[in-house]
Amino acid sequence: MTQLIKARAGIITPEMVAAAKKEAISPEQVRQGLAAGTLVVPANINHSALEPCVIGTGTRTKVNANIGTSTDFPDQEAELEKLRQVVAAGADAVMDLSTGPSITATRRRILVASPLPVGTVPIYQAIADANARYGAMVQVTADDLFAVIEEHAADGIDFITVHCGVTRQVVDVLRKRRRVTDIVSRGGAFLTGWMLHHDCENPLYERYDQLLEIALKYDVTLSLGDGLRPGCLADATDGPQIQELLILGELVERAWARGVQVMVEGPGHVPLHQIRANVELQKSICKGAPFYVLGPLVTDVAPGYDQITSAIGGALAAWAGADFLCYVTPAEHLGLPDAQDVREGIIASRIAAHAADIAKGLAGALDWDLKMAKARKAMDWDAQINLAIDPGHAAKLRKEKNPDHRKECSMCGEFCAMKVVSEALGTDRECC
Repeated sequence: MTQLIKARAGIITPEMVAAAKKEAISPEQVRQGLAAGTLVVPANINHSALEPCVIGTGTRTKVNANIGTSTDFPDQEAELEKLRQVVAAGADAVMDLSTGPSITATRRRILVASPLPVGTVPIYQAIADANARYGAMVQVTADDLFAVIEEHAADGIDFITVHCGVTRQVVDVLRKRRRVTDIVSRGGAFLTGWMLHHDCENPLYERYDQLLEIALKYDVTLSLGDGLRPGCLADATDGPQIQELLILGELVERAWARGVQVMVEGPGHVPLHQIRANVELQKSICKGAPFYVLGPLVTDVAPGYDQITSAIGGALAAWAGADFLCYVTPAEHLGLPDAQDVREGIIASRIAAHAADIAKGLAGALDWDLKMAKARKAMDWDAQINLAIDPGHAAKLRKEKNPDHRKECSMCGEFCAMKVVSEALGTDRECC
Protein backbone atom coordinates (compact mmCIF):
# COMPACT_ATOMS: atom_id res chain seq x y z
CA MET A 1 0.00 0.00 0.00
CA THR A 2 1.12 3.55 -0.70
CA GLN A 3 1.51 6.21 1.97
CA LEU A 4 -1.72 7.73 0.62
CA ILE A 5 -3.73 4.51 0.92
CA LYS A 6 -2.41 3.91 4.43
CA ALA A 7 -3.23 7.47 5.47
CA ARG A 8 -6.80 7.07 4.25
CA ALA A 9 -7.05 3.85 6.26
CA GLY A 10 -6.00 5.73 9.41
CA ILE A 11 -2.55 4.14 9.51
CA ILE A 12 0.41 6.22 10.67
CA THR A 13 3.56 4.84 9.06
CA PRO A 14 7.20 5.12 10.19
CA GLU A 15 7.75 7.44 7.21
CA MET A 16 4.99 9.76 8.44
CA VAL A 17 6.51 9.76 11.92
CA ALA A 18 9.99 10.59 10.60
CA ALA A 19 8.69 13.35 8.34
CA ALA A 20 6.59 14.85 11.14
CA LYS A 21 9.57 14.95 13.46
CA LYS A 22 11.49 17.11 10.99
CA GLU A 23 8.58 19.57 10.90
CA ALA A 24 7.88 19.61 14.63
CA ILE A 25 4.27 18.65 13.89
CA SER A 26 2.29 15.57 14.86
CA PRO A 27 2.28 12.41 12.73
CA GLU A 28 -1.50 12.71 12.72
CA GLN A 29 -1.24 16.07 10.94
CA VAL A 30 0.90 14.42 8.29
CA ARG A 31 -1.54 11.55 7.95
CA GLN A 32 -4.49 13.90 7.53
CA GLY A 33 -2.68 15.96 4.89
CA LEU A 34 -1.71 12.85 2.98
CA ALA A 35 -5.28 11.58 3.07
CA ALA A 36 -6.51 14.93 1.74
CA GLY A 37 -3.88 15.05 -1.01
CA THR A 38 -2.42 18.35 0.18
CA LEU A 39 0.77 16.63 1.40
CA VAL A 40 3.08 14.03 -0.10
CA VAL A 41 5.80 11.92 1.49
CA PRO A 42 7.90 10.66 -1.44
CA ALA A 43 9.14 7.30 -0.16
CA ASN A 44 9.70 4.49 -2.63
CA ILE A 45 9.55 1.11 -0.89
CA ASN A 46 12.98 0.25 -2.37
CA HIS A 47 14.90 3.38 -1.32
CA SER A 48 16.59 1.94 1.75
CA ALA A 49 18.81 4.98 2.49
CA LEU A 50 15.87 7.40 2.60
CA GLU A 51 15.21 9.84 5.44
CA PRO A 52 11.65 10.88 4.52
CA CYS A 53 10.33 14.43 4.35
CA VAL A 54 6.87 15.84 3.80
CA ILE A 55 5.98 18.40 1.12
CA GLY A 56 2.84 20.50 0.98
CA THR A 57 0.44 22.81 2.76
CA GLY A 58 1.28 23.82 6.32
CA THR A 59 4.85 22.51 6.24
CA ARG A 60 8.18 24.20 5.67
CA THR A 61 8.79 25.20 2.05
CA LYS A 62 11.11 22.56 0.59
CA VAL A 63 14.03 22.97 -1.83
CA ASN A 64 15.08 20.56 -4.58
CA ALA A 65 18.48 20.47 -6.30
CA ASN A 66 19.10 19.03 -9.77
CA ILE A 67 22.27 17.12 -10.57
CA GLY A 68 23.22 14.64 -13.29
CA THR A 69 25.61 13.90 -16.11
CA SER A 70 25.45 15.20 -19.67
CA THR A 71 27.07 13.95 -22.87
CA ASP A 72 29.71 16.68 -22.50
CA PHE A 73 30.31 15.97 -18.78
CA PRO A 74 29.75 12.24 -18.12
CA ASP A 75 31.78 11.95 -14.87
CA GLN A 76 29.83 10.04 -12.21
CA GLU A 77 32.26 11.05 -9.47
CA ALA A 78 31.53 14.71 -10.15
CA GLU A 79 27.81 14.05 -9.69
CA LEU A 80 28.42 12.23 -6.41
CA GLU A 81 30.42 15.25 -5.23
CA LYS A 82 27.46 17.44 -6.20
CA LEU A 83 25.23 15.14 -4.15
CA ARG A 84 27.48 15.65 -1.14
CA GLN A 85 27.17 19.40 -1.65
CA VAL A 86 23.39 19.07 -1.97
CA VAL A 87 23.13 17.30 1.38
CA ALA A 88 25.63 19.59 3.12
CA ALA A 89 23.91 22.74 1.83
CA GLY A 90 20.58 21.68 3.30
CA ALA A 91 18.44 20.77 0.28
CA ASP A 92 15.38 18.63 0.97
CA ALA A 93 15.39 16.55 -2.23
CA VAL A 94 17.54 15.87 -5.27
CA MET A 95 16.79 15.00 -8.87
CA ASP A 96 19.12 13.01 -11.11
CA LEU A 97 18.67 14.45 -14.59
CA SER A 98 21.47 12.44 -16.20
CA THR A 99 21.57 12.22 -19.98
CA GLY A 100 25.21 11.18 -20.35
CA PRO A 101 26.59 7.65 -20.62
CA SER A 102 25.86 5.05 -17.89
CA ILE A 103 22.59 6.66 -16.79
CA THR A 104 21.47 3.57 -14.90
CA ALA A 105 24.76 3.19 -13.01
CA THR A 106 24.77 6.89 -12.10
CA ARG A 107 21.21 6.73 -10.79
CA ARG A 108 21.88 3.64 -8.70
CA ARG A 109 24.99 5.15 -7.13
CA ILE A 110 23.05 8.30 -6.26
CA LEU A 111 20.24 6.26 -4.68
CA VAL A 112 22.66 4.32 -2.50
CA ALA A 113 24.34 7.53 -1.33
CA SER A 114 21.32 9.80 -0.92
CA PRO A 115 19.35 10.13 2.33
CA LEU A 116 17.16 12.67 0.50
CA PRO A 117 14.20 11.74 -1.69
CA VAL A 118 15.50 11.20 -5.22
CA GLY A 119 13.59 12.15 -8.35
CA THR A 120 14.20 11.50 -12.04
CA VAL A 121 12.72 12.29 -15.46
CA PRO A 122 12.55 8.82 -17.04
CA ILE A 123 11.94 10.11 -20.55
CA TYR A 124 15.50 11.46 -20.58
CA GLN A 125 16.88 7.94 -20.37
CA ALA A 126 14.29 6.55 -22.77
CA ILE A 127 15.31 9.12 -25.38
CA ALA A 128 19.04 8.62 -24.79
CA ASP A 129 18.65 4.84 -25.05
CA ALA A 130 16.62 5.17 -28.26
CA ASN A 131 19.24 7.42 -29.78
CA ALA A 132 21.89 4.80 -29.08
CA ARG A 133 19.74 1.81 -30.07
CA TYR A 134 17.87 3.12 -33.13
CA GLY A 135 20.04 6.05 -34.19
CA ALA A 136 17.21 8.54 -33.65
CA MET A 137 15.49 9.83 -30.51
CA VAL A 138 12.12 9.92 -32.23
CA GLN A 139 12.16 6.13 -32.71
CA VAL A 140 11.58 5.48 -29.01
CA THR A 141 8.43 3.41 -28.48
CA ALA A 142 5.78 3.76 -25.81
CA ASP A 143 6.83 0.34 -24.50
CA ASP A 144 10.44 1.55 -24.28
CA LEU A 145 9.33 4.53 -22.20
CA PHE A 146 7.25 2.46 -19.80
CA ALA A 147 10.05 -0.08 -19.40
CA VAL A 148 12.37 2.74 -18.31
CA ILE A 149 9.75 4.12 -15.91
CA GLU A 150 9.38 0.68 -14.32
CA GLU A 151 13.17 0.36 -14.04
CA HIS A 152 13.46 3.71 -12.24
CA ALA A 153 10.64 2.75 -9.89
CA ALA A 154 12.12 -0.67 -9.13
CA ASP A 155 15.51 0.93 -8.41
CA GLY A 156 13.96 3.05 -5.65
CA ILE A 157 13.27 6.46 -7.20
CA ASP A 158 10.91 8.37 -4.91
CA PHE A 159 9.31 10.76 -7.41
CA ILE A 160 9.29 11.01 -11.18
CA THR A 161 8.51 13.91 -13.48
CA VAL A 162 6.10 12.77 -16.18
CA HIS A 163 4.82 15.20 -18.80
CA CYS A 164 1.35 13.69 -19.09
CA GLY A 165 -0.37 16.97 -19.92
CA VAL A 166 1.46 17.56 -23.21
CA THR A 167 -1.33 16.23 -25.39
CA ARG A 168 -2.16 16.65 -29.05
CA GLN A 169 -4.84 19.12 -28.01
CA VAL A 170 -2.30 21.24 -26.14
CA VAL A 171 0.14 21.11 -29.05
CA ASP A 172 -2.66 22.35 -31.33
CA VAL A 173 -3.19 25.28 -28.96
CA LEU A 174 0.55 25.98 -29.09
CA ARG A 175 0.54 25.98 -32.88
CA LYS A 176 -2.24 28.54 -32.98
CA ARG A 177 -0.91 30.71 -30.18
CA ARG A 178 2.81 30.48 -30.98
CA ARG A 179 5.39 31.68 -28.49
CA VAL A 180 8.69 33.47 -28.39
CA THR A 181 10.49 30.41 -26.98
CA ASP A 182 7.99 27.69 -27.94
CA ILE A 183 8.82 24.75 -25.58
CA VAL A 184 11.80 24.88 -23.20
CA SER A 185 11.04 21.69 -21.25
CA ARG A 186 13.19 18.86 -22.60
CA GLY A 187 10.53 16.30 -21.73
CA GLY A 188 7.82 18.42 -23.28
CA ALA A 189 9.89 19.00 -26.41
CA PHE A 190 10.72 15.30 -26.86
CA LEU A 191 7.08 14.30 -26.50
CA THR A 192 5.89 17.01 -28.87
CA GLY A 193 8.37 15.92 -31.51
CA TRP A 194 7.39 12.27 -31.01
CA MET A 195 3.65 12.98 -31.30
CA LEU A 196 4.08 15.04 -34.46
CA HIS A 197 6.39 12.47 -36.06
CA HIS A 198 4.17 9.47 -35.31
CA ASP A 199 0.83 11.31 -35.46
CA CYS A 200 -0.06 9.69 -32.13
CA GLU A 201 -1.22 10.79 -28.69
CA ASN A 202 1.24 11.22 -25.81
CA PRO A 203 1.63 7.70 -24.35
CA LEU A 204 1.97 9.11 -20.84
CA TYR A 205 -1.53 10.53 -21.20
CA GLU A 206 -3.02 7.72 -23.27
CA ARG A 207 -1.65 5.00 -20.95
CA TYR A 208 -1.97 6.97 -17.72
CA ASP A 209 -3.61 4.02 -15.96
CA GLN A 210 -0.51 1.93 -16.64
CA LEU A 211 1.64 4.70 -15.19
CA LEU A 212 -0.55 4.71 -12.07
CA GLU A 213 -0.12 0.96 -11.68
CA ILE A 214 3.67 1.31 -11.64
CA ALA A 215 3.49 4.19 -9.16
CA LEU A 216 1.12 2.19 -6.97
CA LYS A 217 3.37 -0.87 -6.97
CA TYR A 218 6.45 0.96 -5.68
CA ASP A 219 4.81 4.00 -4.03
CA VAL A 220 6.39 6.43 -6.46
CA THR A 221 5.08 9.98 -6.16
CA LEU A 222 4.07 11.40 -9.54
CA SER A 223 5.31 14.90 -10.26
CA LEU A 224 3.12 16.00 -13.15
CA GLY A 225 5.52 17.97 -15.32
CA ASP A 226 4.83 21.30 -16.94
CA GLY A 227 5.98 20.63 -20.48
CA LEU A 228 4.49 23.93 -21.60
CA ARG A 229 6.02 26.06 -18.86
CA PRO A 230 6.97 29.52 -20.13
CA GLY A 231 10.61 29.91 -21.11
CA CYS A 232 10.53 33.70 -21.06
CA LEU A 233 8.40 36.44 -19.52
CA ALA A 234 6.62 37.06 -22.83
CA ASP A 235 5.18 33.52 -22.79
CA ALA A 236 3.99 33.52 -19.17
CA THR A 237 0.41 32.58 -18.25
CA ASP A 238 -0.60 31.98 -21.86
CA GLY A 239 -3.06 29.60 -23.48
CA PRO A 240 -0.80 26.52 -23.85
CA GLN A 241 0.37 26.77 -20.23
CA ILE A 242 -3.18 27.04 -18.88
CA GLN A 243 -4.53 24.33 -21.19
CA GLU A 244 -1.92 21.90 -19.91
CA LEU A 245 -2.70 22.85 -16.30
CA LEU A 246 -6.38 22.03 -16.83
CA ILE A 247 -5.42 18.54 -17.99
CA LEU A 248 -3.08 18.09 -15.01
CA GLY A 249 -5.96 18.96 -12.68
CA GLU A 250 -7.93 16.03 -14.08
CA LEU A 251 -4.93 13.71 -13.78
CA VAL A 252 -4.41 14.68 -10.13
CA GLU A 253 -7.88 13.40 -9.30
CA ARG A 254 -7.31 10.17 -11.23
CA ALA A 255 -4.09 9.57 -9.29
CA TRP A 256 -5.82 10.16 -5.97
CA ALA A 257 -8.63 7.79 -6.95
CA ARG A 258 -6.03 5.07 -7.52
CA GLY A 259 -4.22 5.79 -4.24
CA VAL A 260 -1.13 7.36 -5.85
CA GLN A 261 0.63 10.37 -4.36
CA VAL A 262 0.88 13.31 -6.74
CA MET A 263 2.23 16.85 -6.99
CA VAL A 264 2.15 19.34 -9.85
CA GLU A 265 5.01 21.25 -11.44
CA GLY A 266 4.76 24.90 -12.44
CA PRO A 267 6.50 27.72 -14.22
CA GLY A 268 9.08 28.78 -15.30
CA HIS A 269 9.69 32.39 -16.26
CA VAL A 270 6.97 34.60 -14.76
CA PRO A 271 6.94 38.37 -14.11
CA LEU A 272 6.49 39.41 -10.49
CA HIS A 273 2.93 40.63 -10.91
CA GLN A 274 1.72 37.29 -12.31
CA ILE A 275 3.22 34.93 -9.74
CA ARG A 276 0.43 34.97 -7.15
CA ALA A 277 -2.22 34.41 -9.82
CA ASN A 278 -0.27 31.43 -11.19
CA VAL A 279 -0.04 29.79 -7.78
CA GLU A 280 -3.67 30.42 -6.87
CA LEU A 281 -4.80 29.08 -10.25
CA GLN A 282 -2.84 25.86 -9.78
CA LYS A 283 -4.11 25.37 -6.24
CA SER A 284 -7.68 25.82 -7.45
CA ILE A 285 -7.51 23.64 -10.57
CA CYS A 286 -5.46 20.91 -8.85
CA LYS A 287 -7.53 20.84 -5.65
CA GLY A 288 -4.70 21.80 -3.31
CA ALA A 289 -2.13 19.26 -4.55
CA PRO A 290 1.43 20.29 -3.64
CA PHE A 291 2.91 22.76 -6.13
CA TYR A 292 6.52 22.36 -7.29
CA VAL A 293 7.92 25.42 -9.10
CA LEU A 294 11.11 26.00 -11.11
CA GLY A 295 12.11 29.41 -9.78
CA PRO A 296 10.08 31.08 -11.07
CA LEU A 297 12.55 33.43 -12.75
CA VAL A 298 11.32 37.02 -12.73
CA THR A 299 13.54 38.43 -15.47
CA ASP A 300 15.23 37.03 -18.55
CA VAL A 301 18.30 39.28 -18.55
CA ALA A 302 20.47 37.93 -15.71
CA PRO A 303 22.50 34.97 -17.04
CA GLY A 304 25.16 34.18 -14.47
CA TYR A 305 22.92 35.45 -11.68
CA ASP A 306 19.78 33.38 -12.21
CA GLN A 307 20.04 31.96 -8.70
CA ILE A 308 19.01 35.50 -7.66
CA THR A 309 16.21 35.91 -10.21
CA SER A 310 14.78 32.54 -9.16
CA ALA A 311 15.10 33.29 -5.44
CA ILE A 312 13.06 36.47 -5.89
CA GLY A 313 10.35 34.56 -7.74
CA GLY A 314 10.57 31.57 -5.41
CA ALA A 315 9.99 33.72 -2.33
CA LEU A 316 6.89 35.26 -3.88
CA ALA A 317 5.59 31.92 -5.16
CA ALA A 318 6.05 30.20 -1.81
CA TRP A 319 4.41 33.11 -0.01
CA ALA A 320 1.46 32.70 -2.37
CA GLY A 321 1.24 28.97 -1.56
CA ALA A 322 3.85 27.05 -3.61
CA ASP A 323 5.26 24.18 -1.57
CA PHE A 324 8.45 23.03 -3.28
CA LEU A 325 11.11 25.18 -4.96
CA CYS A 326 13.41 23.74 -7.58
CA TYR A 327 16.68 25.61 -7.31
CA VAL A 328 18.27 27.48 -10.19
CA THR A 329 22.04 27.87 -10.29
CA PRO A 330 24.28 30.66 -11.65
CA ALA A 331 24.97 28.35 -14.62
CA GLU A 332 21.31 28.27 -15.72
CA HIS A 333 21.00 29.07 -19.45
CA LEU A 334 24.81 28.87 -19.75
CA GLY A 335 25.97 25.30 -19.07
CA LEU A 336 26.05 22.31 -16.73
CA PRO A 337 26.49 23.50 -13.12
CA ASP A 338 29.50 22.40 -11.08
CA ALA A 339 29.51 21.64 -7.37
CA GLN A 340 29.95 25.30 -6.39
CA ASP A 341 27.08 26.37 -8.64
CA VAL A 342 24.94 23.70 -7.00
CA ARG A 343 25.75 25.02 -3.54
CA GLU A 344 24.99 28.63 -4.49
CA GLY A 345 21.69 27.62 -6.05
CA ILE A 346 20.59 25.70 -2.97
CA ILE A 347 21.47 28.51 -0.57
CA ALA A 348 19.61 31.07 -2.68
CA SER A 349 16.50 28.88 -2.79
CA ARG A 350 16.71 28.14 0.95
CA ILE A 351 16.78 31.88 1.65
CA ALA A 352 13.71 32.32 -0.54
CA ALA A 353 11.92 29.41 1.14
CA HIS A 354 12.63 30.67 4.64
CA ALA A 355 11.57 34.23 3.80
CA ALA A 356 8.28 32.85 2.49
CA ASP A 357 7.74 30.69 5.57
CA ILE A 358 8.05 33.81 7.73
CA ALA A 359 5.57 35.66 5.52
CA LYS A 360 3.14 32.71 5.69
CA GLY A 361 3.35 32.70 9.47
CA LEU A 362 4.67 29.16 9.66
CA ALA A 363 5.05 28.22 13.30
CA GLY A 364 8.63 28.68 14.49
CA ALA A 365 9.93 30.27 11.28
CA LEU A 366 10.58 33.67 12.84
CA ASP A 367 12.32 32.17 15.90
CA TRP A 368 15.49 31.57 13.89
CA ASP A 369 15.67 35.25 12.89
CA LEU A 370 15.01 36.42 16.45
CA LYS A 371 17.94 34.35 17.69
CA MET A 372 20.14 35.95 15.04
CA ALA A 373 18.97 39.44 16.00
CA LYS A 374 19.84 38.81 19.63
CA ALA A 375 23.26 37.47 18.68
CA ARG A 376 23.93 40.60 16.60
CA LYS A 377 22.84 42.85 19.43
CA ALA A 378 25.27 41.04 21.74
CA MET A 379 28.01 41.01 19.05
CA ASP A 380 28.24 37.28 19.60
CA TRP A 381 30.03 36.31 16.40
CA ASP A 382 30.17 32.59 17.13
CA ALA A 383 26.42 32.49 17.57
CA GLN A 384 25.85 34.56 14.43
CA ILE A 385 27.97 32.20 12.37
CA ASN A 386 26.31 29.10 13.82
CA LEU A 387 22.87 30.56 13.08
CA ALA A 388 23.74 31.54 9.51
CA ILE A 389 22.04 29.70 6.66
CA ASP A 390 25.55 29.00 5.34
CA PRO A 391 27.85 28.99 8.40
CA GLY A 392 30.99 28.13 6.46
CA HIS A 393 30.62 31.09 4.12
CA ALA A 394 29.78 33.46 6.98
CA ALA A 395 32.83 32.32 8.95
CA LYS A 396 35.08 32.77 5.92
CA LEU A 397 33.89 36.33 5.30
CA ARG A 398 34.15 37.25 8.98
CA LYS A 399 37.76 36.10 9.06
CA GLU A 400 38.71 37.78 5.78
CA LYS A 401 37.05 41.12 6.53
CA ASN A 402 38.17 41.38 10.17
CA PRO A 403 41.81 40.28 10.39
CA ASP A 404 42.33 41.98 13.76
CA HIS A 405 39.43 40.01 15.35
CA ARG A 406 37.93 43.14 16.90
CA LYS A 407 34.54 42.80 18.55
CA GLU A 408 32.91 45.21 16.13
CA CYS A 409 32.95 44.45 12.41
CA SER A 410 35.23 46.41 10.07
CA MET A 411 32.27 48.11 8.38
CA CYS A 412 31.65 50.55 11.24
CA GLY A 413 34.40 49.80 13.76
CA GLU A 414 34.24 52.19 16.71
CA PHE A 415 31.24 53.91 15.10
CA CYS A 416 29.09 50.76 15.41
CA ALA A 417 25.48 51.89 15.88
CA MET A 418 24.53 49.08 18.27
CA LYS A 419 27.63 49.64 20.39
CA VAL A 420 27.04 53.40 20.63
CA VAL A 421 23.37 53.08 21.52
CA SER A 422 23.96 50.23 23.96
CA GLU A 423 26.50 52.30 25.85
CA ALA A 424 24.23 55.39 25.79
CA LEU A 425 21.16 53.50 27.00
CA GLY A 426 23.01 51.14 29.30
CA THR A 427 21.72 48.14 27.39
CA ASP A 428 25.07 46.64 26.50
CA ARG A 429 23.92 43.18 27.32
CA GLU A 430 21.96 40.59 25.37
CA CYS A 431 18.46 41.90 24.74
CA CYS A 432 15.48 39.93 25.96
